[in-house]
Amino acid sequence: MDTWHLFRELKIRDIQLSNRVVVSPMCQYSSDDGFATDWHLVHLGSRAVGGAGLILSEATAVLPEGRISPRDLGIWKDEHIAPLARITRFIREQQVVPGIQLAHAGRKASVARPWEGGGWLPPSKGGWKPVAPSAIPFDSNYAVPSVLDEDGIQPIVLAFGEAARRAREAGFQVIEIHAAHGYLIHEFLSPLTNKRADRYGGSFENRTRLLRETVSAVRRTWPESLPLFVRISATDWANGGWDLEQSVELARQLGALGVDLIDCSSGGQIAGAPMPVAPGYQVPFAEAIRQRAGILTGAVGLITTPQQAEAILQEGKADLVLMAREFLRNPYWPLAAAREAGHAIPWPAQYLRAAPDGSPLRASVEAP
Repeated sequence: MDTWHLFRELKIRDIQLSNRVVVSPMCQYSSDDGFATDWHLVHLGSRAVGGAGLILSEATAVLPEGRISPRDLGIWKDEHIAPLARITRFIREQQVVPGIQLAHAGRKASVARPWEGGGWLPPSKGGWKPVAPSAIPFDSNYAVPSVLDEDGIQPIVLAFGEAARRAREAGFQVIEIHAAHGYLIHEFLSPLTNKRADRYGGSFENRTRLLRETVSAVRRTWPESLPLFVRISATDWANGGWDLEQSVELARQLGALGVDLIDCSSGGQIAGAPMPVAPGYQVPFAEAIRQRAGILTGAVGLITTPQQAEAILQEGKADLVLMAREFLRNPYWPLAAAREAGHAIPWPAQYLRAAPDGSPLRASVEAP
């Protein structure tokens, strides 16, 4: 069934995605001083072998103090480029597009890895003092962050621009700016975490200023030929917080600044906020932003089956489908989904003995 939307190509600027399946960013907490390791090569590379159209790296810190944990991936110095380039070369050899999510964790930085209990790591245990728009901790076991003044904001904006340069040198073809899940940029967006009285707080224009400046800084160093995504939390799921109406208006403004797609997630700002978690529960945000802001969107959140993903695309609710946990369960989800759909997705030559009859060969090529 070659009519399945899931396996249709999508061109964004000069980049052609072979299908609409995207590996969502998933933190691995497996770096040392921000450097990519063999774990990242195997983790991301196996999903490329599995046939996704686009693979986004985990949240990659633009500054060392922007890491969620001391073991997070980083791109704040030129030495990080070479090990990342090794990964992008392999991904591109599988005819898959490599992307990177650039991030700063803000007040949610300097915590222990999830399987080590989480919670703030003080400097005595290898952590640091986090920063934020206002001195409001995320939760009782998180640090009270230092308040960024305007002189402290500008180096962060510049760091995103420099990270974009390094991303290009490392061979990435898509950048996603992380402005969701209660991390720094989202903290500036939400009235619940931004209590500032300067030009970065108060009004919608002021609260969105950091993100707009970050997008502009990235676009100055990121080639016009390459796509730029932004991930947002479309709602805080809390009264008085960031919401869908603000997300729609933000998406309109970001499109004018050179953003190509809004990756529509939600939550992460307020600890314990009630979320109606169910299959596809965030898809309506992608649909509303796509229709009302006139921009491409990605849908994410408990999307697990080929039929569910196909319906999202076929009904015009999003342009891409992003999955995370399902890819942890099955790195080769696109190959299995294509088989179920009767679609002849290319298989790697090394795996052809297990492919359905008639599956085309995916030839490995040297990435330019």
